[in-house]
Amino acid sequence: MPALSRRLFLATTAVAAAITLTPVAAASTAATGARAYEQAGPHQTVKAAGDAAHTLYYPADIGSDTAKHPVLIWGNGTGATVEQYEVLFTHLASWGYVVAAANTGQSGTGQEMLDGAKYLIAENGRAGSVFRNHIDVGAIAAAGHSQGGGGAIAAGADPLVKTTVPIMPGPQGNVNLLHGPAFFVSGQLDTIVPAFYVKSRFLACDQVPAVYAQLAGATHFLQGDTKYRLVGAITAWLQYQLAGDQTAKSVFFGSSPALKADTAAWSDFARNKLADAV
Repeated sequence: MPALSRRLFLATTAVAAAITLTPVAAASTAATGARAYEQAGPHQTVKAAGDAAHTLYYPADIGSDTAKHPVLIWGNGTGATVEQYEVLFTHLASWGYVVAAANTGQSGTGQEMLDGAKYLIAENGRAGSVFRNHIDVGAIAAAGHSQGGGGAIAAGADPLVKTTVPIMPGPQGNVNLLHGPAFFVSGQLDTIVPAFYVKSRFLACDQVPAVYAQLAGATHFLQGDTKYRLVGAITAWLQYQLAGDQTAKSVFFGSSPALKADTAAWSDFARNKLADAV
């Protein structure tokens, strides 16, 4: 393992790397770009135990609608708990997503996350399940923070995963095994997983469309409004990749991506050649 990767591994296993999110601030009705996706979606939400290894967040009306819902599988940072990220999960559930968050602070293999996807796929076919025929098994994303971000990269090599969102990821996983679009996020002031390291992982990912964005003023643990900017950007990415939302597409792609223009929130933005062509 290269020296930098060893240091990152030690850092991400020694620190309880968690994004402690507080309720998402109401976005202005005039908000545009990713900030528009900071607003809550139309659904009330439910938090429930899945199997023993996962906590679920999903729309409260999922059993009575006719829609198939996209899925996010999640990996926590080292030593972190699901509850430290649950405002993100509740926000996504309000937009119609089913979130399976692994109940572990050691999710770097990605298997813990993939097991969540497999659980929901099984529930989709199980008579009596609230999820029966309501899971879009072709619209599964993997995301995570710190060690969980590395785990998301590892999980993203599996054909079940359509798109990946590594947030300040550790050294786990191989970006060249990703087979779907990826959105890499770093923090400008992150000293645990430095922005240059995250960008190097993005630069190595040349076989799929990949986007890189650096949160202005953000440390590894986030603070202030940076947490809201992240929630909005993740929601926009998933809305395009899994739900085909063309407004969300313009946040990242095209000649004038909204995320690039929002320099108050994002201090660096880059796309690889395949993403430029989207």
